Amino acid sequence: MHRLLVPSEQLASDSPVLPKEAANHLKVLRPKDGEEIELFDGSGKSRRFSVAGGGKNFRLAALSPVCTAPRASRSLTLFACVTKGSRWDWTIEKATELGVTRIVPVVSARTIVRIGADEREAKRARWIRIAEDAARQSDAKWIPEIHEPVSFAESLPLVRETTCFVGALTNPPPQPMVEAMRSSCGRLGDAPLPDFPRSFSVFVGPEGDFSPEELAALIEIATPVSFGSTILRAETAAIYGVSVLKSFLDAAYSTP
Repeated sequence: MHRLLVPSEQLASDSPVLPKEAANHLKVLRPKDGEEIELFDGSGKSRRFSVAGGGKNFRLAALSPVCTAPRASRSLTLFACVTKGSRWDWTIEKATELGVTRIVPVVSARTIVRIGADEREAKRARWIRIAEDAARQSDAKWIPEIHEPVSFAESLPLVRETTCFVGALTNPPPQPMVEAMRSSCGRLGDAPLPDFPRSFSVFVGPEGDFSPEELAALIEIATPVSFGSTILRAETAAIYGVSVLKSFLDAAYSTP
C-alpha cells in the first residue's frame, strides 16, 4: 500500500485535498481506480483512503476512521557524530526505520564534516526530508525529531537527560552493550521498577574516534560499552547501537 505524508488536519477530511508534494508523488505512482492508500502525519495518526479515478486525475474517499498509534513510553535518542555524504543520510534513514525518537547530529573535535552556524537549519531541513521518506517507506507511524547539529560541548547537557551508552575504547575494555544494559536496567525479564529510566540514548563517535578529552567527559555521564570484537565504521556502529538497545528494551520491557 502506498503511503503519503500529509499535515494532521488533512486526515480529518473524508475527501482530502493533498498538499502539492504529496499530490505530485501520488501522480507519479499512477494509482488505479479503487486502489487503497494510507495518509499519515508522522505524529502517530494515519487513515486509509480509496483512490477514485486513478492516473493523474483522482479523488480520495475515506475507508477508515483516523487511527492513532501509541508512542512508546520510553524514548530512544541517537547521538552520532556526523559522517561524510551519503553515509550520514543512510544513518538517518536506518535509525528512522528502527524507530528512534530523536537524532542529535554532533560535530566533535575529530569529525571530518564541519557545519557552520549559518548552515545548521538548511542541513536539518534536508535531514528531516530523509527521515520523512524513510518513515513513509517503512510503515513507521512516528517520525523522529531531528535536532539541529550541535557541537560536542552542546551535546553534553542533552546526554545528561538520558541513560546513555557510549561506544568507546577504554582500558580495561568496557562491557558488551547488552551486559551493560542489564546492569543499568535490571536483568532481562525482570518487571520494570518504578524508577526504571524512561529516556535512553546511544552515543557514537566520528571516523577518527573521540578525543581523549571528549571520551573522559562522556564517561563521567554515560556508560562505556563494547560494540563487539570487530572495528565498525561510524555509521555501522550507530545502527548497531540503536538495534541492540531497541531490541533489549522491546524484549525486556514490552509493556508501555
